[in-house]
Amino acid sequence: MRPEPISPGPGQESVWDYPRPPRLEDVTKHIRIIFNHELIADTHRAKRILETSHPPNYYIPRDDIKTEYLTPSTYATYCEWKGRANYYSLQVGDRQAQDVAWYYPEISPAYAELKGYVGFYPGPMDACYVDGEKVNPQAGSFYAGWITHDIVGPFKGDPGTRGW
Repeated sequence: MRPEPISPGPGQESVWDYPRPPRLEDVTKHIRIIFNHELIADTHRAKRILETSHPPNYYIPRDDIKTEYLTPSTYATYCEWKGRANYYSLQVGDRQAQDVAWYYPEISPAYAELKGYVGFYPGPMDACYVDGEKVNPQAGSFYAGWITHDIVGPFKGDPGTRGW
């Protein structure tokens, strides 16, 4: 059952206008990720994935991440579009978050531009920002969407969306 999409206002996007399979886009907006009061990622060279019913997932080039805080995890998932994702845990000082960042070591050709990029779940972070706006995380522990004022839903992961 498809929900009733919220009509986007001026300057907004509806996640129901995003395609399936997902579209990959370059982003020049300023993206920052903070964990345990430490700036973990800072870039103007991100990419985002846009998929029907989901807020965008942002991917950061590895060169713009303080990778010394990332440790490889044994956790892995599989995306029908991009392939197998391997995960990192994050530790800054005495605070750790398990399996909060992912990358594709052997990505499908359609998404090859994501090679060398890392995605982050916004929920476990102190804050994630898009052009200075603090992101709201997509609901549900499986999803990693970044919700800003210019994105409207309803979003998969919200209560009552399991059957979408």
